[in-house]
Amino acid sequence: MTARSITWARRRTTLARFWRDFRSHHSAMAGLAILAVFALVAIFAPLLADPDGLNVAKATAKSHQPPSADYWLGTDQNGLSILTLLVHGTRVSLIVGLSATAIAIVIGTLVGIMAGFYGGWARSLLMGFTDWFLVIPFLPLAIVLATVLGASLFNIIVVIGVTSWPGTARLVCAQTLSVRSRPYMERAKALGAGDWHQMTRHVLPNVMPVVLAHVVLTVSIAILSETTLSFLGLGDPTAQSWGNILDAAYGTGAMSNGEWWFVLPPGICVVLVVLAFTLVGRALEVVLNPRLKEGR
Repeated sequence: MTARSITWARRRTTLARFWRDFRSHHSAMAGLAILAVFALVAIFAPLLADPDGLNVAKATAKSHQPPSADYWLGTDQNGLSILTLLVHGTRVSLIVGLSATAIAIVIGTLVGIMAGFYGGWARSLLMGFTDWFLVIPFLPLAIVLATVLGASLFNIIVVIGVTSWPGTARLVCAQTLSVRSRPYMERAKALGAGDWHQMTRHVLPNVMPVVLAHVVLTVSIAILSETTLSFLGLGDPTAQSWGNILDAAYGTGAMSNGEWWFVLPPGICVVLVVLAFTLVGRALEVVLNPRLKEGR
């Protein structure tokens, strides 16, 4: 057998062991099933609900109409189907959550690895900058940035991404400090490996399990953040999301008028997705962290 075939065999064994441990968590499998349903809805949104249903000019139904055979979840203040808005809002909410998480994870991982690897004044400077972000309350900072940058989907993604990375940076820095003290790092340095080689070939692979578990939890926070900002009127008015639906419901007095079909569906979707990501993330933490696995 060649070295490459041996490597791939080890990877397949590792993945098989990971999947066996992960599926032993029934709550995580339930969360994964919920996420799969929402992912399918987001992917096939144009097929499940006609995009013309988002056009106010083409609305033919009465406004604030309760659920019926024609409109299963009723209509909004413009006569648009709540179900259509909900289906297309799934795509926007998931895109914002995943994109913002990608930005936060990249920034947090880079800052954390550099701070933990170099130590000294570099760690003090980078962690001081991280602590500054942690001290400032997230919501006021996000509101200020969203107001300054303007209401657009891209700006919302950037705002959530650049305000959600400090936790990742702290976590990765602590893990990097642990990896840096291991004997093979000293051997790699003695053999002439440079800083970039050590960080990408030795540190990064060892911190990735922690990052992966943290990614899933960060997505749920990002989706909640998007919903909050949209509910406050800072979201993109041209992109339909669950937060925009809740904002419209609040703005038209649906909550006080008892129009539950306008409020409950988007709220339930947010709760289900956040719960699903949390269940999957907690299971990943246990599977990828041997200490937590031993404590079960």
